[in-house]
Amino acid sequence: MKAPLIGLAAAFASMLAATGCPVHARDYPTKPVKIVVPFPAGGAVDVIARIIAQGLSESLDGKFVVENLPGAGGDIGTVAVAAAPADGHTMLFVAPDFVTSPLVKAKPAFDPLKSFAPVTLAASAQEVIVVHPSVPASTIKELLAVLKGNSSKHSMAIPGYGTLGHLEGIRLFALSHGLQVPYVPFQGMGPAVTSTLGGHTTVLFAPIALVAGNLKDGQLRALAVEGGKRSPILPDVPTLAEAGIPNHESEFATGALVPAGTSKHVIDLLHGQIARIMTLSETRARLATLGFDPVASSPDAFTAWIETETAKWAPVVRQANVKIN
Repeated sequence: MKAPLIGLAAAFASMLAATGCPVHARDYPTKPVKIVVPFPAGGAVDVIARIIAQGLSESLDGKFVVENLPGAGGDIGTVAVAAAPADGHTMLFVAPDFVTSPLVKAKPAFDPLKSFAPVTLAASAQEVIVVHPSVPASTIKELLAVLKGNSSKHSMAIPGYGTLGHLEGIRLFALSHGLQVPYVPFQGMGPAVTSTLGGHTTVLFAPIALVAGNLKDGQLRALAVEGGKRSPILPDVPTLAEAGIPNHESEFATGALVPAGTSKHVIDLLHGQIARIMTLSETRARLATLGFDPVASSPDAFTAWIETETAKWAPVVRQANVKIN
């Protein structure tokens, strides 16, 4: 989902031309804008939301404030935004669980497209499959052989039931290779990483940024990345396709949405400004340290991404019968 920087600049310019709005719009915002992150502070989504909040505050002469509303796998903050007035003064920053979580619930608390209006897919990062050093595997094929020999000795940490990391594991292990690996759910990616570092769990699918330091220090071992090409952060780690397992691409992405019914004028203005922020050298440098690439897609492209991700993971949920009440 990466977009060339020239494309981001063009998107910003065309958006301003289409809306006819100056950077300092007089009719928006008219009060502080709350940017809800439905996860604890300090995570990748939170950091990116704060970068964008600062940029929007400066360019739109307003106050954009990040508020963390974690809980219930992200549902608490997400539902709060869905119920907020559709006036552009409440935004939501999401992770892939925004798409996957409703798929596994008998009574979803929200609909990703009906409850919200997409603004932009802001940034994306590759996922990497890592193991604790005690696992006798240096490649993904070796890991599959180890698990086939005795999967009960190993377990996979997941940042919650129905999360991206959970469904990635089900697709690779259970559906593609018939392996029943025990899954251990945690309240977020941070505790899942901590468990794997301690060897309490042995396998983890995680955004590269969250484990890059641990990989460098030898506390974890990377086996494969899930993107379409190798990561510049881990140039010696092959993709799953290179390792002989094609059609298993996945990515960790974060984007901004507003409540359904928000005016196109506000959505276009926010998208244009976020696209501009993503072209700034300081933004690109900060994203690079996090292992993220700027995207700043159009609202329509973000909608298409949600539809594509839904179509990708819905069959996994159905085939594996992953459901919670």
